[in-house]
Amino acid sequence: MTALADPAHHRGITTLALDSPANRNALSAALVGELTAALDTCAADDTVRAVVLTHTGNTFCAGADLTAPPDPAAFVALMRRIVALPKPVVARVTGHVRAGGLGLLGACDISAAGPDASFALTESRLGLAPAVISMPLLPRVDPRAAARYYLTGERFDATEAARIGLITLAAEEVDKGLAPVLDGLRKASPQGLAASKELVTATVLSNFDQHAEDLIARSAALFASAEAREGMTAFLERRDPEWVL
Repeated sequence: MTALADPAHHRGITTLALDSPANRNALSAALVGELTAALDTCAADDTVRAVVLTHTGNTFCAGADLTAPPDPAAFVALMRRIVALPKPVVARVTGHVRAGGLGLLGACDISAAGPDASFALTESRLGLAPAVISMPLLPRVDPRAAARYYLTGERFDATEAARIGLITLAAEEVDKGLAPVLDGLRKASPQGLAASKELVTATVLSNFDQHAEDLIARSAALFASAEAREGMTAFLERRDPEWVL
């Protein structure tokens, strides 16, 4: 069973939909591998002007799949692939996004979310930290907002996500909000898009190149810790971890 729906293509835009409802589109090894391969296919296809990344169900991505997690290096490579892809990647969000799912959003060039979307960086509540996803997130998100949501794990809506720079726009109707964006991408030349994307992603790519190794190691150490084991066990058992006051 695949974790990604069959790609759809319309007027130069290829849509890739996360489609693993059993685990709320969590970042499993299978999903990371399939999405990476699909992006490679889009990169090599001259008929693809841009990629839309969306989802089925009411969750865009629930974060890491705690029962079948990807190799951290593979997830980092996936985020970097989105950033470095010579074609724009646009996120279309109509549901919930948690933890590592925000890393996917941060890697995308443009993103839109609707009124049913919600966001949370829940890692601190599990004894973890948003380590590897900091590479695409911290260059884009307001520093004060990042500090608040990294530390508290609070949930926030699409309007707040747009205010802090996590997403590009919040819209009552996501497809209507994205229509002028996609029309603009269709009017741009492939060379112009690739060269322009290089300019706006240079800082994010530099972050990956400088910090990936350290943050992968930091993430692995946190996942192996006793506190994280308690946090993840409590999450799976639907109870509060022992440190909650």
